[in-house]
Amino acid sequence: MFKKVLIANRGEIALRIHRACKELGIATVAVHSTADENAMHVRLADESVCIGPPAPKDSYLNIPAIISAAEITGADAIHPGYGFLSENARFAEIVAAHNITFIGPDAEHIRVMGDKIAAKSAVGKAGIPLVPGSDGAVNSFEEARDAAAKIGYPVLVKAASGGGGRGMKVAQTAADLEEALSTAKSEAKSSFGDDAVYLEKYLQQPRHIEIQVIADKHGNVVQLGERDCSLQRRHQKVLEEALSPALTREERVRIGDTVRKAIESLGYLGAGTVEFLYENGEFYFIEMNTRLQVEHPITEQVTGTDLVREQIMVAAGHKLSFSQDDIKFTGHSIECRVNAENPRTFRPSPGEIKQFHSAGGPGVRFDSAVYTGYRIPPYYDSMIGKLIVYGDDRAHCIARLRRALSEMVFAGIETTVPLFIDLIENPDFQKGDYHIHWLEEWLEKTTP
Repeated sequence: MFKKVLIANRGEIALRIHRACKELGIATVAVHSTADENAMHVRLADESVCIGPPAPKDSYLNIPAIISAAEITGADAIHPGYGFLSENARFAEIVAAHNITFIGPDAEHIRVMGDKIAAKSAVGKAGIPLVPGSDGAVNSFEEARDAAAKIGYPVLVKAASGGGGRGMKVAQTAADLEEALSTAKSEAKSSFGDDAVYLEKYLQQPRHIEIQVIADKHGNVVQLGERDCSLQRRHQKVLEEALSPALTREERVRIGDTVRKAIESLGYLGAGTVEFLYENGEFYFIEMNTRLQVEHPITEQVTGTDLVREQIMVAAGHKLSFSQDDIKFTGHSIECRVNAENPRTFRPSPGEIKQFHSAGGPGVRFDSAVYTGYRIPPYYDSMIGKLIVYGDDRAHCIARLRRALSEMVFAGIETTVPLFIDLIENPDFQKGDYHIHWLEEWLEKTTP
């Protein structure tokens, strides 16, 4: 087992990794920017190293500073969390070159899955269903026009690199295609340094379904069921559920088995998530995230597993502590991403938390690194915590979520808690009847 793990991240995920390490008897090193010197993960870690000024490019994306911090503290492994360098293949290679273990998949899998065109090719060969689309990148308007004619409108122009909704444009008709192509390529170039784009069929009202997998070095691959991440704003997830209220047991088994066999054939190592659009009983591959997901806790709740612990164990060469036959789905879990934002305009609300009280009680978990007196810096993602609730079934889970949301107190900043209080009373949500455009449509109707 590792003796010391450097946590190359911040906020709630850094604290989550620290806790898993401590339960395994592993010492931790927190790296931080000058803006995060009073952060909770820095306070609790065994050692801490300042790696630069507030801007991410100068700190949390500063590979030489992170490697130096690992070397001077004697860390023998690095956990990247999610975001920042977690899906940077070059970082994984550099970590390995310094004889430090990267707690994640090998660099080649990160590289392949980070390129959406290469990823589609790889998983398609492994038997995963794909969205109808172009055969690779389209390099001109003429190629795009011909591909769109074969696919059928509407089509989605997508950046080959990156994510988060950047470099994605819809062309409803042939008349829209040229502008959509030009805009998507421009956004992709500015956001990811790569203007390669491809075309996919644009599904009208799909759900966003993702399958959690984890694999060890001994050939064992386990899929831990699905999460429904359809409640999104500007392609950013807002609320997630496990298991999905939309799938039948037969569909769950079918897609889970398909993904597990595909991941096994790829020789993958560690945790990963395969994401799909789901419409009319069919699944269509979107991408694979080669890291821990923000929403991993709801899978932990319904399967009784600890995914971060397993990540660390398999990176150290151990076998998974469970087999596929051990995975039993019980109850229901929902996660609300609590952001320091206005609950309707979504304008960021950094500043000092003058008073904080977390929800608690049976079936309630709040993954966060905030505390009374903590000052939220304006330089990073506005998510400050994840409210995770578990119940015997979906109705019980919603009842607990209603109670938990009413207990949350944040004074001095605005948060999205009031948004969730309103959202869970909507009849469509209570029935589980929604799709990836539903939240934005509801917000448009209900925001003054």
